[in-house]
Amino acid sequence: MGKKNKFLILSVFIVILVFALVYIGVNLTANLGKTKTQVSSEDSNKLLKKLYSNISIYTEQPVKGQIDLNPADVSESLPDISKFPITVEKTNENFVEIFSSTEKSGSGVDGWLTEVANDFNKANITVNGKPSSVRIRNIASGTASDYIKSGKYVPDAFTPSNELWGEMVKASGVKTQLMSKRLVGNVPGIVIAKAKYDALINKYGSVNVKTVTDAIANNDFSMGYTDPFASSTGLNFLVTALNTFDSSNILGKKAVEGFEKFQANVPFIASTTIQMRDAAKSGMLDGFILEYQTYMNATDLKDDYVFTPFGVRHDSPLYALGDLPKDKLDIIKNFTEFVEEDKYQKLAKEKGFNHLNDYKSEIGAVKGSDLISAQKLWKEKKNGSKSIAAVFVTDVSGSMAGQPLNRLKESLLKGQKYLGRDNSIGLVSYSDTVHINLPIGKYDTNQQSMFVGSVNSLQASGGTATFDGIVVALKMLQDKVALDPNIKPIIFVLSDGETNQGYSLQDIKGLIENYKIPIYTIGYNANIKALQSISSINEAASINADTDDVVYKIGNLFNVQM
Repeated sequence: MGKKNKFLILSVFIVILVFALVYIGVNLTANLGKTKTQVSSEDSNKLLKKLYSNISIYTEQPVKGQIDLNPADVSESLPDISKFPITVEKTNENFVEIFSSTEKSGSGVDGWLTEVANDFNKANITVNGKPSSVRIRNIASGTASDYIKSGKYVPDAFTPSNELWGEMVKASGVKTQLMSKRLVGNVPGIVIAKAKYDALINKYGSVNVKTVTDAIANNDFSMGYTDPFASSTGLNFLVTALNTFDSSNILGKKAVEGFEKFQANVPFIASTTIQMRDAAKSGMLDGFILEYQTYMNATDLKDDYVFTPFGVRHDSPLYALGDLPKDKLDIIKNFTEFVEEDKYQKLAKEKGFNHLNDYKSEIGAVKGSDLISAQKLWKEKKNGSKSIAAVFVTDVSGSMAGQPLNRLKESLLKGQKYLGRDNSIGLVSYSDTVHINLPIGKYDTNQQSMFVGSVNSLQASGGTATFDGIVVALKMLQDKVALDPNIKPIIFVLSDGETNQGYSLQDIKGLIENYKIPIYTIGYNANIKALQSISSINEAASINADTDDVVYKIGNLFNVQM
């Protein structure tokens, strides 16, 4: 055999050997990876059992309490309107008060209407011979509509982010008069990571709400959106999604079935835009929803994400409310004309508004009654075929004595009306030891009665073993998942955030990460940072209960998550 042939054979052999080694290496690595995941899960279960066995746990005999079967009354939970700041004060007694959405009535890039209203007040424009002015109150559109619909506080005028809120206010029986269809231009959109956007284009040919909902239903895309009861973009996305399933009837069987299939693969519904953005930063989401004005002003987004508009425009319509006297209507008309001046529309563009002016709404007008029904549909169907199992972990240590524990009880007793009846709940309390006050059970009338009784019986004393309480809740939920793998487990921790006994966060952080159970925290006279460090592990929200609107906030939280 010649040298040339020998060399050729040797070369072929080397290539085959290298290929074989690479193939073996890749498969070995993959198998090792799988083994590691399995071992990690097994180790977590072993660790949970070990930690659980070292805790002093007492099971209480549940006591029934008196329950109120009336539905939740939003007006009861709304705080005094003074909770929401006046960003522009009236300068005389001939004025109108306007509720304005937060993206335009704050400060800085979110202060466009604030600046315009201050200029209007300085201009001393007269109405019927008297100087006039406006008062602007900074309040989110969903919260504003709750005040108006409930009648707890009705301003003279209302400029939400979009027309959907105006239609719902009208459907609730409040007289509305559209004074301006557009004070300033804005558009909601789906913000998608560039690599994922390209992948969707390659597979689906285009990116719009239809292809996005299809991609989510097919597990090709992971997206989060915000609470449609509170968020303008969230409500808009809900209605737009339903419209893609059946544009002739967004509440019909076809639309509902399409929504259920889509919603089953939505990993994340956020209470706030901030919570949703944090989830995206962690790599949990491929995309999320946002207004274009916010996108324009977020330098950390524009380089890495693509904005795709959807739904009805967010053009900040202005409505007069109720039977206003002619003087007030004239002030609103004058203010509208002032706002629409070229000078102020240019200022708006500098702050991120008045872009994408060619975009037209994908859907037609939606009746307010249909919007209200769509919200109810979302509440019923948002968890798909899964039901929620939640354990409330309550701090009853000595530091919670008095007002903190009273507020904790009020939070749970009023907030529990927002819990869905198809879900299951349990209650744990902790101080030096941990007490299972109520084992997990379906939230029927009997369980509700025992939950109320258990909450009312809570008393404060002793040290604070927060993470022992969380371990017990994890164990209760894992036992529940073993019996019913189709449930979605959640933990709510209500505490002052201080821990001086038992396990530490470091002891159980790996368990929380591995089980991927979101832990929502609610703080009373609290070390909020300590509670946020717990919630941030699996992208859950943290609420400061030392505010007048805590019951309203908790109601919204339970409404979204339960």
